[in-house]
Amino acid sequence: MKLLLHVCCAPCSIKCIEQLREENIEPTLFWYNPNIHPFTEYRNRKNALIEYAKNMNLKLIVDDNYGLRSFISAVAPNFDARCEYCYTERLSKTAKYAADNGYSAFSTTLLISPYQNHDRIKQISEEISADIGTEFLYRDFRPYFREGQNMARSMNIYMQKYCGCIFSEEERYIKEKM
Repeated sequence: MKLLLHVCCAPCSIKCIEQLREENIEPTLFWYNPNIHPFTEYRNRKNALIEYAKNMNLKLIVDDNYGLRSFISAVAPNFDARCEYCYTERLSKTAKYAADNGYSAFSTTLLISPYQNHDRIKQISEEISADIGTEFLYRDFRPYFREGQNMARSMNIYMQKYCGCIFSEEERYIKEKM
């Protein structure tokens, strides 16, 4: 299987890649995350993934679209529905790239996070798969989340403090104060 794996960040990718390799699937990583803000956060996550991919001998494709303005425009004024747009945008781009470049399937490291809407990610991916015609490889990686995060810490990989967009950053730090 030729798999294109959308990667949200290096820490979330560790156990996903390990599990796929146990199935003899060698994924190509795909960085497309125009939802990550501010720019310094975007750059830190992207650079951490580039370094991790290099160290693990993984092929990485970087679509280097920071995307602040387009993201804000797309989610305004209904900021609370932003995750739906975010999942659809990133997974559509991944599936289209997979289809256009000879990959037989796509998947995403978003499936490891207990903080994401797992069922919605799966549903959106299945809809995109039916639309584009590229198989969606579903795996529930959530049981490996904590172990992957601990591995990232032990490898001194940059660890983010929030999901990605500026609104998730706001929510994270407002909740911390309460």
